[in-house]
Amino acid sequence: MAKSLRRSTSTRRRRSWTSGRLRPLSGRRCSPCSGGSPRTWWLIRVHDVIIRGNAKMREELIEAEVADLLRSATTVQDLLSAAADASARLCGLDVFEAVNITLDAGPPELPGTANVVIEVIEPAIPISGNAGVFSKPEAKAWSLEGAVKWKNLAGYADIWDASVAYGWDQTTEVGIGVSLPRFKSIPTPLMARASLLSQDWMKFSSYKERLLGLSFGLLSTRHHDLSYNLTWRTLTDPSRLASTSIRRQLGHNLLSALKYTYKIDRRDSHIRPTKGYAFLSSSQVGGLWDNKGLNFFRQEFDVRAAVPFGLWNAALNVGVGAGVVLPLAKGFMNSSTPVTDR
Repeated sequence: MAKSLRRSTSTRRRRSWTSGRLRPLSGRRCSPCSGGSPRTWWLIRVHDVIIRGNAKMREELIEAEVADLLRSATTVQDLLSAAADASARLCGLDVFEAVNITLDAGPPELPGTANVVIEVIEPAIPISGNAGVFSKPEAKAWSLEGAVKWKNLAGYADIWDASVAYGWDQTTEVGIGVSLPRFKSIPTPLMARASLLSQDWMKFSSYKERLLGLSFGLLSTRHHDLSYNLTWRTLTDPSRLASTSIRRQLGHNLLSALKYTYKIDRRDSHIRPTKGYAFLSSSQVGGLWDNKGLNFFRQEFDVRAAVPFGLWNAALNVGVGAGVVLPLAKGFMNSSTPVTDR
């Protein structure tokens, strides 16, 4: 007969994820099958998932993130691995200071069960910010940038942010946005952002550009991203020295574009990779529902690779990027693409 879980303090054992220390969790070991060798894994079933410490965070969102993952475990080893993955998921929401997951024995009348206790610690001050001065050597320009974030304002792990960037003699940008890891039955992250961007290209192409836009992240997974942009563009020529091709595009234009991105990154580091490769492909179609707006198709590819030397952890990093922009209109071979999208 299989041994059942006991709740007495003398025989009960548990495994706890607190400060990285683990203690064994009791479980039920299978009886030897007739004609076969004994099983070495303890069978277990999750009886209940208990959530504590969520003063503002909605309990149903935490359950939606990790409950199915924990309940799918059938052995103690599977449950340990699922608990580690669940802790990583909750930390990835970026709205908790700490996440502790404890596995405890289930009710005594249900042998072979376990309760999973999830304790989250919410930050005392949900608002954070940063500011700094950055240089762009290739453009010989400086910029002053600042951002403020407010985490978990509505209790859906939502992150609201506002940013301001001021570049001397070139770029000024103001934006506000919100991101959600999931919303009700939608399992993928959602994002919305409004921005106002003003760029001065008088030194390079004799025009100024102003963009007022909305962007929405519709789909975001490990390898796929889908977004929609709606932007009102204004091109001006204060000096009246722009070329003929640019003067034809002065005034107001509406950009309604859908962008799809496919990415793979097998490098060991994003900052200083020593081996691996990365591939990115982005496709954008402009002029979805406004024939008088900007109509074009843009395709870009980017490939990067790190070749290890095998000496002193040194590596050679190489990258190649290519792209094409095509106008979508009758007689497109004789048409010009929008100057701001080249």
